[in-house]
Amino acid sequence: MRLLIVGSLNGYVSAAAKIAITNGAKVSHVPEIDAGLESLRSGKGADLVMVDLTLDIVKFLTALQNERIAIPVVACGVNPDPERAAAAIRAGAKEYITLPPDPELIAAVIQAVAKDDLHVIHNDPKTKQILTFAGRIAPSEANILITGESGTGKEVMANFIHQQSKRREYPFVSLNCAAIPENLLESELFGHEKGAFTGAIARRIGKFEEATGGTLLLDEVTEMHPRLQAKLLRAIQERVIDRVGGAQPVRIDIRIIATSNRNMMEAVKSQEFREDLYFRLNVVNIHMPSLRERKGDIEPLTNYFIQKYCELNRIHLKKMSTQAFDSLYNHDWPGNVRELENSIHRAVLMAQEETIFPEDIFGLNAPVSSQEDDRSGLSPILVGRKIAEVERELILHTLDHCFGNRTHAANILGISIRTLRNKLKEYSDSNVFSNPL
Repeated sequence: MRLLIVGSLNGYVSAAAKIAITNGAKVSHVPEIDAGLESLRSGKGADLVMVDLTLDIVKFLTALQNERIAIPVVACGVNPDPERAAAAIRAGAKEYITLPPDPELIAAVIQAVAKDDLHVIHNDPKTKQILTFAGRIAPSEANILITGESGTGKEVMANFIHQQSKRREYPFVSLNCAAIPENLLESELFGHEKGAFTGAIARRIGKFEEATGGTLLLDEVTEMHPRLQAKLLRAIQERVIDRVGGAQPVRIDIRIIATSNRNMMEAVKSQEFREDLYFRLNVVNIHMPSLRERKGDIEPLTNYFIQKYCELNRIHLKKMSTQAFDSLYNHDWPGNVRELENSIHRAVLMAQEETIFPEDIFGLNAPVSSQEDDRSGLSPILVGRKIAEVERELILHTLDHCFGNRTHAANILGISIRTLRNKLKEYSDSNVFSNPL
């Protein structure tokens, strides 16, 4: 994990850096806000930024938002002005850390950002077989296409392959093609020159250049517009890219891993995805089975998530009841591992005792006896209601289930992030909820 420290941190830079390095981070340091922005624009990259609260952190966060640089920021200070700390949080800072730095707190923040992608939690024979195959092809330079339903762990698998490859010492850069508006995706991929378009206040290095020497993950690549697919094909074939507004081509040296939750051949047949690009990406294919197809992974994943979220929320370690485990095995998990993780996180917070029960996981939707079901096979709660009303309730409850994470909610619902945004705007305009999400 790459950590960028901005500012002097009241003289505690070396102490914070030492703690971060001990916890596996690669640390770089710049003295001022402008230098921090320039470092990120230049493609050096970071997975987490710690900023001295004595600097203009609001300016820094505003610039990141305006330039669409999505990186978590942590504010740091010694006995800070509460108003400055509150302003930083309101502007988008994820956390506030007091100085001198607390080793356990910094380690927890780094672990939360790193997402533990380097370790694939599993016990099912199918997963073991896939990992063996992935480890065998990882040292090659072949492009890889990872397919499977949303939430099955495609990005985790991509990171595993990177860590097993010859490029492991170089960056692993991920871009979700479905989460970025079409008119901004080109700049995110290829970068842009100053003045290339309104808002391009400085040169910005794109994901291709940021991943130099390493691996670029194109998540949900089938959501990419056909025009950009042509530019991506050229980049793969010729190993060069053109920045938006640039005059000279830029050479690249990366390995590409792409993912999709759609039927790729159907997308090719419907001309939504270029056939030549499909074959360029699909040199090696890895299909991630759904969680319901590898139920042997449920127990180790559940135990891992319980420990992770008990530690993160600083609460006593909880355990699962036999009934709770049974309910996990009997659930279909349409959102797969991502849904399981969110459900366990919620259960850890909701459980009133040291033991987790089914109602802590599923709430009012906890499995019930079939004798309690309506004879028609339809829930009596749904009969007589309008489709739009049920859809709205499903979307809002799913978003709440995902703790407000729109990308996760969209994946569970099986819709694009753009559709989810439009629905939420529609609900906001009609005052369905008082605080628009």
